[in-house]
Parts: sequence; structure tokens; C-alpha cells
Amino acid sequence: MNFVRFVVVTGLSGSGKTAALKALEDLGFFCIDNLPVALLPKLAQLSLFSREMVTKVAIGMDSRESEFLERYIEAFEELDTLGTKVELVFLESDDEVLLKRFSETRRRHPLAKDRSVFEGICQERKLFAGIKERADISIDTSSMSVHDLKRTLWDYFKRETDEKQLQVTLLSFGFRNGLPREANIIFDVRYLPNPYFVSELKDKNGTNPDVFKFVFSSVEAEESFQKFRDILKYLLPLYEAEGKSYLTIAIGCTGGKHRSVAFVERLADALGDSERKIRVLHRDLRDERN
Repeated sequence: MNFVRFVVVTGLSGSGKTAALKALEDLGFFCIDNLPVALLPKLAQLSLFSREMVTKVAIGMDSRESEFLERYIEAFEELDTLGTKVELVFLESDDEVLLKRFSETRRRHPLAKDRSVFEGICQERKLFAGIKERADISIDTSSMSVHDLKRTLWDYFKRETDEKQLQVTLLSFGFRNGLPREANIIFDVRYLPNPYFVSELKDKNGTNPDVFKFVFSSVEAEESFQKFRDILKYLLPLYEAEGKSYLTIAIGCTGGKHRSVAFVERLADALGDSERKIRVLHRDLRDERN
């Protein structure tokens, strides 16, 4: 039987449930929105005994599902008998903020079919008062951006998750073959000594020790590498704090065979540690290392 972490995201309509599920998805959760509460125990059973090793599940539930408020206690207790504890995330916002959000998006409030949006918000707040009291974490998103909400959820959940927060790809390429479209940062190393013009190095690539040594033989090469490395070490935690999941750093030389390859190889050694996944791709060598 698998160990499965179950998170239910609920709260007032317009308070950010969709954004919360997206943040949890980026943390490695399998996410389902608007699941009927009657299916929750069945989903738990499938996850617990699945061969696919689903270990983290997040489900969005709200007042669109008419039986949710009536049956959620029964469903949660049934999960307890399976040995699975439900972690409840409750989202809310001020009435004025919710009114503004519904006005801007022109979405209909689920409880305002025969009444005003404000009346629907007030009714929903009363209905959800009990479930808010049971929440493991309650978040007021009134003054939050989507990124603020994502960071809040990450701060809460990443303490126990084994997912790496930022996957960094170090990509070598040759300018003659075009810029890599997926790159977030591009660094041109064509100022470095070029092994292409050394006969015994021309047919080797930047993973070769002799080529590597030649590329970093000058004082300027060594200093520029150290400064670029230090910039990245400063920036990577900032990207992580912003909630970025993927970052591609592209290093380019003329053909993508010598200088950029050596530079990427050294960067991978300098930036890689147990807390961050570094992926190396040499585009124009057609060689990938994970």
C-alpha cells in the first residue's frame, strides 16, 4: 500500500482556488478540481493501491458541488479509516475584494443565480464557517497576488515535499545554429580562447580535459567564470522565492562544440548540490546528461 498525502483546497468562490491548485501541481501534486465529495474515498483507495505510486493528491472542492458541505465530514472520516489524513486548505477574501474580482472576470457566483453577487458571497461565507474552523491552514488572499499565494503555499508544503523547487537547465549552443528559444538567460562566451584554431584540439569537444584546460587558460576566462557563477548563485534563490519552476541558462559560442560546452560543464559542477537539480544539455553535441 502506498503512502498518499491528501490535500483538499476549498473556500470562498473567487478567493484563488484555481491558482492554489496550480501551485500545488508545481510542487508535484496530482490535482483534480471540483471532484464530487462522494468520489473522494474511492479516489483515496485508487491512489493507495495504485501501481503508479501516486503519493501526493490535491483536490479542489467548493459550493459548486451541492453535497460537499453536507458530506465532507463523512468523507474525511472514511479516509481516516483508510489511514489517510486529509489536510484542509481554506481560502477566503474580503467581501469588497471578491466583488471586485467577480466584476473584473465577469464570472457568475455559484450562489448568486437568483440573487446579487454580494448576497451570494454572504451566503457562502455563512455556509463555509464550519469548514473554515476545521482547516489546517487558512489563507486570506485579499491583498495577495497569484505569486504571493503560490509562495505562501510553497512555504507551508515544501517543508515535507521531496520535490526540487527549481529545475535548472544549463544549455550549451552555437550561435551559428540559432538562439535556443527556451532560454531565460543567454551568456555569450565567444570572448574565450577558441580551441577550434588549435589543430590537436579542433576535433575534440569541451568535455575533453585538454580543451577544458585551454578554454580556461587565461586570467580573463577564470575571472569571468567566477563572476558569472557568483551572479547565478545570487539569482537562483530569488527565482525560487518567486515560485519559478524551470530556468534555462544558455551559454553560447560560435559552433557550440568547445567553449560553451566547457563553460557549461564547469557551471554544473559549481552550481549543483543536494538541494537543486541541475540538468546539462549540449544542444549542438546532441548529448544530454541528467
